[in-house]
Amino acid sequence: MNFHTRRWVKPEDLNPNGTLFGGKLLSWIDEEAVIYAMIQLDNKRVVTKYMSEINFVSSAKQGDIIELGILATRFGRTSITLKCVVRNKMTRMTILEIDKITFVNLGADGKPAPHGKTKIEFVKDRLEGKIEGELPN
Repeated sequence: MNFHTRRWVKPEDLNPNGTLFGGKLLSWIDEEAVIYAMIQLDNKRVVTKYMSEINFVSSAKQGDIIELGILATRFGRTSITLKCVVRNKMTRMTILEIDKITFVNLGADGKPAPHGKTKIEFVKDRLEGKIEGELPN
């Protein structure tokens, strides 16, 4: 699993208990996961369809640095399913786990559309041929 994003827990991110507000964390996860899905499916028209049980394992407090890990676990015909783990960057203690977040690929008409993807791809691999052809050796 790759941990793509780090967040610093600031005072405005806290709940009345002085720990990271779960709603704030879920917002960060949804944003990070949809960006990951857009990149994997090579399409900006992607919507959240489903999020499985959310397991809050531990909490984060002001000043903590957390990191969000995302991994594609399944490619459907029009969807992609991801797993998410959030952990404390310094202690590596798990804060949250979500087994399934499913996104649907949409066509220009706003309806589910096949994406043709079957495995995890990295942008650098997609661009490699294009960049090599443009640069002098």
